[in-house]
Amino acid sequence: MATPFSLSAAFRGLTLTAPKRSFSTSFAHQSNKKLPEHIPAYPHGPRQWYKQADTGLYGGKMIRFGNKISDGRNKGKTRRSFKPNVRRQKVWSEALGEHVRIKVTREAMRTIYKEGGLDNYLLSDKNARIKDLGMFGWELRYKVMQTPAIQEKFREMRKRLHLEDPMPFEEWIKTKEAEIQAKVEERLNIESITKPRPKGKADPQRAESAF
Repeated sequence: MATPFSLSAAFRGLTLTAPKRSFSTSFAHQSNKKLPEHIPAYPHGPRQWYKQADTGLYGGKMIRFGNKISDGRNKGKTRRSFKPNVRRQKVWSEALGEHVRIKVTREAMRTIYKEGGLDNYLLSDKNARIKDLGMFGWELRYKVMQTPAIQEKFREMRKRLHLEDPMPFEEWIKTKEAEIQAKVEERLNIESITKPRPKGKADPQRAESAF
């Protein structure tokens, strides 16, 4: 009698419902990269599509979509994606004095070699280059510009062009805030003077002069 009892107990423990998974098969939501507060804001802002490009030097490359043409009898088309050729590589920076391990595409690496190094690639003032840098490249550009070697290079360039040394970024922000505040106050004063008085109310200065 012991065997049937044990079998019935074993069958009662079985369930037809699938067990709950302790993991998720869906992709995690990828948030936009944020810059530290001491770094100026990136003029082009974070990427809205293919946010992975803000984690390295992608050179403006993005994921593309197309068709895979079959060579069979049906000669059908299958949708597929073409991802950039991204690799992790160590690139030497003369300004930082060390190798920087970054994610870089093949096209961006060719441009770095053509420009003569990572520092020249990052310090280019072309609008197209700054747009290709992304958030990661903009932050790395700021770090390179703050090194003593690059600061000395900029100082010699300003001396050769007979230009004055620029004020610190924090002081420049304070001056701009003071200018904006002065313009707002001036605008409010002009509006208070030119604002028409409501009908039915006499001017107190005219009333005193009448007496």
